[in-house]
Amino acid sequence: MKEISSINPKKILVCQQRQIGDVVLATPSVSLLHKKYPQAEIHVLTEEKCTQVFDNNPAVSHVWPIKKKELRNPFKALAFYWKVGRSGYDLVVDFQQLPRCRWVVFFSGAPVRLAERPPWYNRWLYTNWPESIIDGYAAMYKAGVLKPLGIDWNFECPKIFVSDEERAEAKACLNSLGVADDEPLITIDASHRGATRKWPEEYYAKLIRLISEKRPSYKFFLLYGPGEKGVVLNVRKESGVADKCVMVERPGSLRIMAALIERAVLHIGNCSAPRHFAVAVGTQSIVMPGASGSWSFPSSEHEEIRAGLECEPCGKGSCDRGDLGCLTKVMPEDVLLRVLDRV
Repeated sequence: MKEISSINPKKILVCQQRQIGDVVLATPSVSLLHKKYPQAEIHVLTEEKCTQVFDNNPAVSHVWPIKKKELRNPFKALAFYWKVGRSGYDLVVDFQQLPRCRWVVFFSGAPVRLAERPPWYNRWLYTNWPESIIDGYAAMYKAGVLKPLGIDWNFECPKIFVSDEERAEAKACLNSLGVADDEPLITIDASHRGATRKWPEEYYAKLIRLISEKRPSYKFFLLYGPGEKGVVLNVRKESGVADKCVMVERPGSLRIMAALIERAVLHIGNCSAPRHFAVAVGTQSIVMPGASGSWSFPSSEHEEIRAGLECEPCGKGSCDRGDLGCLTKVMPEDVLLRVLDRV
């Protein structure tokens, strides 16, 4: 491998294809690259649904959206990868080594192509990689890829830059739902596609009811994504305080979700993208991660509540115990105590 700690790139490409939460977790690395090379243009390659994460980000000059439907045509796909790769990059950082990213790396011909240690069959694509990366918080782990550049992570947290216009739109949304400007708000993310990472809906409903009894002035904004509306409708109904629960008719943009979470005094949810949005906009959070590993930013403002089972976190999509104990044994009453310490 070549020595690259003293390079002076003029144009950098960062490849972080998906998912939304992972893209948010890549923002500290983008900021670190910008700090190290303030004169360089930094471009990002990511899926179209994730591009909003980088809106208003002062470190990012351009975002290449991966439009998956268009790229089903192999000729259009290769043309796109060629166009991105041949855009004059002298440093490419690939955080995922997924096929679409590898095509771009291949076409780039960049003198420095950096990634986590690749498997032997991909190694020829990259010029450098760190000898080892310390496991832990995902944003820290991603930043470990930058070690050969002489860049170290120093507790930089993810960042989403919410504009005044987006705050005004979130305010108007809440007002239309009957939430006054001075009413305290908690965002709730009760949805998840993975059964081993989804705290029971009835637990969320009970927690909302318990919080409402102790903090009657609070309202709850129920977040959801495509295909998840039934979950929040059930939570709202079962809570017994439907008048305190507000939600939109259909999922909005990621930018408005960020502004809504920023407006809240606390975010409560599963291990999914909104928890990373909370960190990125400076809102404290409580998460029931279930089978997920530790994805919590190392700060007292962000807390994971676990059942304390020997098998957790297992990282699996199914429960060997058969009872989802890492979720079902975390009771709403226990979470309530943590909430009341914060609000």
